[in-house]
Amino acid sequence: MKRLSFIHALALLALVSACRSQAKTAQETAPSDPAPPPALASAPARPRIVVLGDSLTAGLGLTPTQSYPYLLQQKLNDEGYKFDVVNAGVSGDTSAGGVRRLDWALEGDVRVLIVALGGNDGLRGLSVDEMKRNIDQIIAHAREKNIAVVLAGMEAPPNFGPEYTAAFRAVFPALAKQYHVTLVPFLLAGVAGNDALNQRDGIHPTAQGARIVADNVWSTLKPILEQQQQTRKEGPAGS
Repeated sequence: MKRLSFIHALALLALVSACRSQAKTAQETAPSDPAPPPALASAPARPRIVVLGDSLTAGLGLTPTQSYPYLLQQKLNDEGYKFDVVNAGVSGDTSAGGVRRLDWALEGDVRVLIVALGGNDGLRGLSVDEMKRNIDQIIAHAREKNIAVVLAGMEAPPNFGPEYTAAFRAVFPALAKQYHVTLVPFLLAGVAGNDALNQRDGIHPTAQGARIVADNVWSTLKPILEQQQQTRKEGPAGS
């Protein structure tokens, strides 16, 4: 298990310079009050599942139809669930960036929020306490709106020391327990550290890897949808 975690961390470390470059480019080109992503511009007729994340969610290096949010939409369609998945992934984004665009992300009839942030915080060695506060704020705001939350765990690279790595990893299960939300222990489980499932940068999944990531999320998302579907059938208590 220690060896597997170390491999995960090494995979994340491989993209430090690339992610920093992406983040710098985004900062240089973004307006001071950026507009919401195009996918969020108009509310769809069906209820939404929003995936709030970074380049892993955006599908960097893949076609739009290969990203794991798109694959989740396919799974929903195949099993008859009437939801629209919104890919709210922005390359280079940190947990703080997720907070800033949260109001946009939660516009419309959002039933589920998948939070897949923190990877860039870890790559840059940002404060673990600050990351925890940011993700805490995201979850709390979603729960205030009665939106179900799926929290995806991430790993930090080892170059900031074992204490940082351990503290970083502990944030995700702690918040999931605090808010009683569903946890994906590690978003890249089964993908990180496997050259055949990652692009040349060593961290972003290939199309095949993205399918595994979609499976990781689907295994926790489907029970939530089943519960919501059952609740709607039963109606309010006492009716």
